[in-house]
Amino acid sequence: MDTLQNLLFHGGNFLGIEWHGWKIIGWLGNVAFTARFLVQWRATEKRKEVVVPPVFWWLSLAGSWLLLSYALFYRQDSVFIFANLFNWIPYARNLIIHRRHLKAHMQCPACSKVNPPQAKHCMECGQRLPVELR
Repeated sequence: MDTLQNLLFHGGNFLGIEWHGWKIIGWLGNVAFTARFLVQWRATEKRKEVVVPPVFWWLSLAGSWLLLSYALFYRQDSVFIFANLFNWIPYARNLIIHRRHLKAHMQCPACSKVNPPQAKHCMECGQRLPVELR
């Protein structure tokens, strides 16, 4: 038990790390980036095809901003700042594209099934979708 305590609290710090607010923000950024891969992996395994769910992009955006904040306000390291300065842009763009795609889906007037934007007929009941919905 004493050995475990020495491993966890080395030099008076938990895991040998000096913890403070900025360190927590930096670690949260790393956790967000790790979590996005776990989310994407699970979604892909569930559907048995490559899937990138919206939560992947939200976690990417959060991780990017957290790490950029850490780099700008705490580390003040130009290499670290530049590495995180622009990577949030494609994450935000993918979220915008995803939202537009969802809004473009059409609901069948006959059975209420939601159909993809390019559909001409309802995937559930086969009824032709009105032109104004396409």
